[in-house]
Amino acid sequence: MNKLSTDDIHSLLNTPKSTLNLASYLTRSVRSILAGEPLMRTARRRSLVLVGVLCVVGTTPAEAVTDIDNLKLYAHSRVINYEQFQCLNRLISAESHWNINAINGSHYGLGQMRNKRYRNLDGYRQIDWTIRYIKGRYGSMCNAYRHWQSKGWH
Repeated sequence: MNKLSTDDIHSLLNTPKSTLNLASYLTRSVRSILAGEPLMRTARRRSLVLVGVLCVVGTTPAEAVTDIDNLKLYAHSRVINYEQFQCLNRLISAESHWNINAINGSHYGLGQMRNKRYRNLDGYRQIDWTIRYIKGRYGSMCNAYRHWQSKGWH
């Protein structure tokens, strides 16, 4: 097995294809070490270093996408203007915290509407109904948000 220097690792990490090649090389190296090479002190150190590098190369940060994220993305696709979307986001966050099952007395869902059919809709349809209601009654999301603030409902 050839020695792998730090410079070799850095040059291999310059492209995604090279990163995959490095991961493959390290995996083969660890397998060959663990498959029967005498585990002398140097071999042990080398295998630990290779396993450590393989763990670092193989890790990528991941974040789970939540249902709330999907609902917000959908709402933003319906309200393209960012300022208007922010007003809608503030309203829904304050009223229901983006919980489609939220109940406050006789008000239901994301937009806290009184309609019982609204309560049984999925989150995406609740968003459509909420936007349609706000546009019909207030003209825009920000007008609705300003009205909501003026009533002291925050």
